[in-house]
Amino acid sequence: MIATAWAQGGAASGAGPSAWTQLPPLILVFVVIYFLVIRPQQLKQKEHAALLSNLKRNDKVITSGGIHGRIIELSDTVVTLEIAPNVRITVERPQIATVVGLKTNGGDGKETKEKDKKS
Repeated sequence: MIATAWAQGGAASGAGPSAWTQLPPLILVFVVIYFLVIRPQQLKQKEHAALLSNLKRNDKVITSGGIHGRIIELSDTVVTLEIAPNVRITVERPQIATVVGLKTNGGDGKETKEKDKKS
């Protein structure tokens, strides 16, 4: 019985760590999530918005569904693609994933030249 009384008394007297000792690890977790998840996603969204604003006629593009085509008509929300001779489809402008032939490495194209030399 005495052991039980001591165990109960010890648990009631200790309130655990204070909020100030738990706050720095929580802040650290939010900072890590921001730099590993949120910030790269924001940069990717800005790049995609710039790509969509620079679309023009006769650009060869790939949609997010994997359809390759050439831009025939553009509007603010819809893009008309020609995917084969006299076969045209309309897609929403945000569904354009990439422009074929657009340099994405940000450099002077050395990476593509080096790949050609290896093959």
